[in-house]
Amino acid sequence: MASSRNIARGYLLVGRTVTRTLSTQHRQTTYLPARRLFATSTRNSLQFRLDERTAHSSLDIFKKDTGVIYRMLGLDPSHVQTNPERFRDWAVVFGDEKISSGRHYWEVTVKKSQEFRVGVAEELMSRDDCVGTSSSSWVFGYAQRKWFAMTKNKIVPVSLVGKPDRVGILLDFEAGLLGLVDPERPRIIHAMSSQFKTPLCPAFGLWDGELITHSGMDEPQGLKR
Repeated sequence: MASSRNIARGYLLVGRTVTRTLSTQHRQTTYLPARRLFATSTRNSLQFRLDERTAHSSLDIFKKDTGVIYRMLGLDPSHVQTNPERFRDWAVVFGDEKISSGRHYWEVTVKKSQEFRVGVAEELMSRDDCVGTSSSSWVFGYAQRKWFAMTKNKIVPVSLVGKPDRVGILLDFEAGLLGLVDPERPRIIHAMSSQFKTPLCPAFGLWDGELITHSGMDEPQGLKR
């Protein structure tokens, strides 16, 4: 059985489009077991679309800006409109809403991808980094048939039997908590804790297949006990 260090190294190499040395920052992040409950904050129904201005040239936005497809060849970067908000080296796209308060929930259909990351990132995150590799982004990912939580290049395996067709993301800004949700049961599978200090955007990384986002949703009843 491969060591956890080797597994983590494999995750870090996923999705690289240009060779680059990544610089990491240091901000304390705590990973919580699924049984921990979220603190109470104002609940809001967040509605967002995928922001084409941020999309890497290998990503196509479709389904009225709610879906994203990975194209192995993609577009020649020189044929993509120059935009400082666009990710340059990694197949990443942001949602078009900024979150600076409240408790929010959305879902992502993941059944047509075997390699992706979903979560949140600071609005002003460097477009030369990938989500999960710096202290300005927090994601849950799937690669090599394994789930993981990731921030500032730190990988934490997530115990999840199989791969659901759809997952939920629960963000409590004031509580500094991000949860991966099984919407069928419903339950929080895994949670991360950090201090969110600047506006966040829904964030997505994709290196295979497609993802469909579902926003404007209420938090599932019974998620909190």
